[in-house]
Amino acid sequence: MGLFDGLREVLGIRAETDATRKADPDDLFGMSTAYVTMEAELGYEAVGEAALCFSEVDSADFSDAVEEVHEILEVGAEETGTETEAHTDDYGYSWVILRDDDFEDLVTSLNFAADTLMERGYGSRLLAALFGFRDTTDRQKGGRYAYWVYSFRRGAYYPLVPKGTDDRDESAEFKLESKLDGELDLEENKEYWYALLPSTPDSHPWE
Repeated sequence: MGLFDGLREVLGIRAETDATRKADPDDLFGMSTAYVTMEAELGYEAVGEAALCFSEVDSADFSDAVEEVHEILEVGAEETGTETEAHTDDYGYSWVILRDDDFEDLVTSLNFAADTLMERGYGSRLLAALFGFRDTTDRQKGGRYAYWVYSFRRGAYYPLVPKGTDDRDESAEFKLESKLDGELDLEENKEYWYALLPSTPDSHPWE
C-alpha cells in the first residue's frame, strides 16, 4: 500500500467512520506537557518543527481559507518568531510546516491553523498534525527521528518512529505509547498507526 492509498484509507473516510471520538484542535495542546516528558524522561529532544497535513479542495473558498491560515500565522510570527512554509508533496497533499525553537509556540500556531480550517467548514480535509523529536540517547544511529501524530479523523495520537524510508521501529513506538498513555489521548487500534514515512533517509515526512 502506497502513501496515497494509505492516507486515503487509514486517515481518510474509513478512519472517520470508525472514529470513537470527535477530533478537536484543542487536543494539540496536550503536547505542551507531553514534550516535557519526552525530553526529561525519555531523552527525546524536540527538533523545533511541526506540520499540519490536509487534502485540498478545488474551490475559491477553500483557497481563501488556506490563505487566511497563512495570514494568521504570519501575524502571529511577529510575536512568536515562528517560521511558516507551505508545501505540496508528490501525492498532492498539502502541508503547513512550522519552525520554532519554542515548542509551545509550535503547538499554539498549529492549533490556530487547524482551528481556522475547521471554523471555515473544512475540518473534514484535515488529516494529521505531526510533532518532531530526535532520540538523543541513540547516538550510534545518529539520533533517530520520532514523531507524535494526531489523526484528525480519529481524534487521537499515536507514535511514529521511522527506520529509513520503508520501515518503522515498533519497539520504540510501544515504549512511547506506554510512557505517554494517560498524558495524551492515544489511538488504541494499532491498525490506525499509519506509517507516514519520509521519502528520503534522515528527513521528515513533510519534506
